[in-house]
Amino acid sequence: MDTESHQKLQEKQKKKMTKQKKPKRSPEKNESQEAVTEPESLDKASEPVFPPTFSVSEIKNKQRRHIMFMKFKQEKRKAKMALKKKIKKQREALGDKAPPKPVPKTIENQRIYDETTVDPEDEEVAFDEGTDEFSAYFNRLTNPKVLITTSDRPRGRTVRFCEQLGTIIPNAHVYYRRGLALKKIIPQCIARDFSYLMVINEDRKVPNGLVLCHLPDGPTAHFKVSNVRLRKELKRRGKDPTDHSPEVILNNFTTRLGHSLGRMFAALFPHDPQFVGRQVATFHNQRDFIFFRFHRYIFRNEKKVGIQELGPRFTLKLRSLQKGTFDSKFGEYEWVHKRHEMDSSRRKFHL
Repeated sequence: MDTESHQKLQEKQKKKMTKQKKPKRSPEKNESQEAVTEPESLDKASEPVFPPTFSVSEIKNKQRRHIMFMKFKQEKRKAKMALKKKIKKQREALGDKAPPKPVPKTIENQRIYDETTVDPEDEEVAFDEGTDEFSAYFNRLTNPKVLITTSDRPRGRTVRFCEQLGTIIPNAHVYYRRGLALKKIIPQCIARDFSYLMVINEDRKVPNGLVLCHLPDGPTAHFKVSNVRLRKELKRRGKDPTDHSPEVILNNFTTRLGHSLGRMFAALFPHDPQFVGRQVATFHNQRDFIFFRFHRYIFRNEKKVGIQELGPRFTLKLRSLQKGTFDSKFGEYEWVHKRHEMDSSRRKFHL
């Protein structure tokens, strides 16, 4: 091997050795780094070590999981009750200086304002009431007379529901429908001085719809019926209702549409209730669902008064309001419920 090749090999070996060797740090830098890292290690050692988060749903044993869940629920309830007692004691200690109780947020008190809300003292509302289809009833020119019928071939539950409605509404007559169209029934009702036609529809042996037509000029309302409970299905119900005319209570019908529906329900019953019977028919509107209840007052003493439900009970949901009498093809609708457009917000109500 000549001298030139030997020198090249030595240079390559020197380069490899310099790459493998690590640079030595100065002792000053090492001391400063140790000074920085020592307190961090002490802090980590002093911190408490918590167990991992525990979830009841991770327990595989069903019985143990249920027991742990009930214990967790009981502890949560105890803490809530202790907080309530603490706040109550604080309010009693402050006396009149106690701050007012916070009002919880509900869908009702967070309701979106409706421009059609009725003001009872408004002149336009008074004018509309004097000229609408129910003005003759409220001016005591007519007395209510109701015809109650069903869809074709009704089942037993629908028939019993109609019979019980007939005992609630005074001067109501229940007739079985024998394949006649409503357009043929309406002229017969007008000729016999009926003021209302009520049709109960059913689906799968269960009442699911109600058509209420005011005669002779309308309007006609179509409702969805749900949660029908007959008298035998009610717990702690009273005796059957008497023939006395009941009082009528209308709650939360605030808009123009709701106001007209309230007048429609009020015109079903006679003008002057007979308070001797102690019977009350209630139409309560909440979130556009109309809950019907029929009660009797029970005077326990001079100060305490209770109520006893007589039944039946059911829930109504307005589907459409049509001008004039029933006409499914050429009728003009005042209001139609469009679910996808109108139910976009849970805080928007129409009645």
